[in-house]
Amino acid sequence: MSKTPAIELKGITKAFGTKVVANKNVDLTVYRGEILSVLGENGSGKTTLMNMISGIYFPDSGKIFIDGREVVIASPKDAFRYKIGMIHQHFKLVDILTAAENIELGLHEKFNLKRAASHIRKIAEQYGFELDPMKKIYEMSVSEKQTVEIIKVLYRGADILILDEPTAVLTPQETQKLFAILRRMRDDGKAIVIITHKLHEVLALSDRVAVLRKGEAVGTVNTAETDEEKLTELMVGKKIDLNIERADPVDPQDRLVVDGLNCLSVEGVKVLDNVSFTAKSGEILGVAGIAGSGQRELLEAIAGLQHVESGTILYHDPATGKEENLRDKTPVQIRDLGVRLSFVPEDRLGMGLVGNMDIIDNMMLRSYTKGAGAFLKRKEPRDLAESIIERLEVVTPGATTPVRRLSGGNVQKVLVGREIASAPTVLMAAYPVRGLDINSSYTIYNLLNQQKKNGVAVIFVGEDLDVLLALCDRILVIGGGKIAGLLDARTATKEQVGLLMTKGSHDAYHVKANDGEVAE
Repeated sequence: MSKTPAIELKGITKAFGTKVVANKNVDLTVYRGEILSVLGENGSGKTTLMNMISGIYFPDSGKIFIDGREVVIASPKDAFRYKIGMIHQHFKLVDILTAAENIELGLHEKFNLKRAASHIRKIAEQYGFELDPMKKIYEMSVSEKQTVEIIKVLYRGADILILDEPTAVLTPQETQKLFAILRRMRDDGKAIVIITHKLHEVLALSDRVAVLRKGEAVGTVNTAETDEEKLTELMVGKKIDLNIERADPVDPQDRLVVDGLNCLSVEGVKVLDNVSFTAKSGEILGVAGIAGSGQRELLEAIAGLQHVESGTILYHDPATGKEENLRDKTPVQIRDLGVRLSFVPEDRLGMGLVGNMDIIDNMMLRSYTKGAGAFLKRKEPRDLAESIIERLEVVTPGATTPVRRLSGGNVQKVLVGREIASAPTVLMAAYPVRGLDINSSYTIYNLLNQQKKNGVAVIFVGEDLDVLLALCDRILVIGGGKIAGLLDARTATKEQVGLLMTKGSHDAYHVKANDGEVAE
């Protein structure tokens, strides 16, 4: 690691209104030839601090130095001039444009798409990315959009890189490729800052770790001299019990029976292949698999957002005892049937919430049809918003704050809180703790456990195998759109789950759809 500081922050302070002080007198140094991880709870000011380096926010006080020279970064153009590039947690892309147009946007007065596409292909080939430069953003998966953001920074030649939760939507293979790229850049003398809540990634990748707590810098440690428990205690100011409570299911009843489900993508590729399983009341059914294996399509098919080619999705109503086939019904039709189904999607600002609307209005997305004529009922949504803010400790100036102004973890709390407040009988959650710190993650785990105790059938799509084994009752492993296995989470091992994830076929195990038993 070079002893040449690429960035020095001295006494940086930033406040929003009078209630929220995002950063208070923060000092931070990033050296060339190092990877620095920035840790902190949700709302601790990590992203705000990085946004000031990248020119999105301007500090209220304090100084920024680049290569020892004091600079003023008043806009992203200023940051670009100092070769600073930031990959944001929430995508900064124009949906109706292609990847090449998004990457070239703002660089030249006229697009030279042929030149841009050629350069993008060279970067993709050099680093092992898979990206069609001429593909529209709205046609892309979440991971493809993230790839565009990464290539956009590389395309612009940044030598100071800031990455905000970059691996949240990447497969393990893509994560390893990204890490290899970052290490190569570090060895070339680049300065790299990475914000992540995955402590094992911090320990595997970074050289030093800077910790923020409630907007203040509380310490910087050498990665080789710390561990997960020490970092956790430094983040929250106290020791955290990492044991997840798991209650035994009580009188589980079939709530959702999926049989022979087949779905095709818009390109005609089969994304779900003869998927069958049962979700029971009073249990948490985990769904494991390498990203892009069909988890998203499965939940969207159940929620009425994905066309189903064949198969059935039978919902058993606990109140009436009746059975309804949800196949190819719209979300509105599903709701009108009296089905209490809640869905927490992985794309929280693209699909779950409206970023430009405040927290109250996002609560109203579930109740606006209950208004009389042109008048909407605002008291209940306001009460719900304020209740979620208080109960889940959402860091926000108030309930009228636009959701896009909240940190990623606080956005997730708002979304999960809204869906749970609808008193569902089936709750589906795709990566509900993605981007959340340990404290907030355990808040969500406790909420899911409470729903389980209330008799809700919870379907939990997760990426952390330790959490899946500790939280869930059964684990459904999916690979390549097929069911690779169904395991008892209380007796299964990470190795068993990992083997099924990588095989992604029925070669090793066969699942009996009727009773969920697994046979070799």
